[in-house]
Amino acid sequence: MNQYVTGAVIKALREKNMMTQLQLAEKLGVTDKTISKWETGKGYPDITLLEPIAIAFRISVTELISGNPIHNANVSANMMRSKFYVCPICGNVIHSMGECVIGCHGIQLYPLSDEPSDEHHMIFIERSDDEYYVRIDHSMTKEHFISFVAATGIDEIQLVKLYPEGKAEARFKIRGVRKIYFYCNHDGLFSMDIVKGIDDKESGYDNSQERKELEKVADKLFG
Repeated sequence: MNQYVTGAVIKALREKNMMTQLQLAEKLGVTDKTISKWETGKGYPDITLLEPIAIAFRISVTELISGNPIHNANVSANMMRSKFYVCPICGNVIHSMGECVIGCHGIQLYPLSDEPSDEHHMIFIERSDDEYYVRIDHSMTKEHFISFVAATGIDEIQLVKLYPEGKAEARFKIRGVRKIYFYCNHDGLFSMDIVKGIDDKESGYDNSQERKELEKVADKLFG
């Protein structure tokens, strides 16, 4: 039988909820000996019991199967703590503001770790009235492309889904934007902070010497 939930997980959750084996058994309509067998690895709960077990422990079935219960006490989470998940099978993009357990196509997804944009994933940001125009110098073939670009602030996220053979660009409302993320289907998640304050129109990032120098490099590499 495929081991979809371990006895160690059940025991840990039972003890965390300060239940005896008998108390858990009564909630599930089984005997305490059955609970003991699960916890010692001599048997596994029937798949029809997964939801009742999750309810007994006040967690989701996904958390139960993953063995990683999530308790988000941080109700003041903001978009600057954004986490992105991408399904390797269908390309589904999922966003969260905190820790969670996420699955797609029957597999558990893990949050992507972002890294600073590099010479192979150059991003340029230009200010146009009340928008940021974001351009990424990157191929957009069917095999290698930028999947999405997102702009995050304290209380808002703007996300643009991109597609192969399209353009690696997006426009975002300036208000509140602090950080830009983009995802390459080969190399993962990249990010760049908006260097200057968004209200500093005279010395914003899009006018900085740093951007101009990067554009010169990009022209040489991709021109």
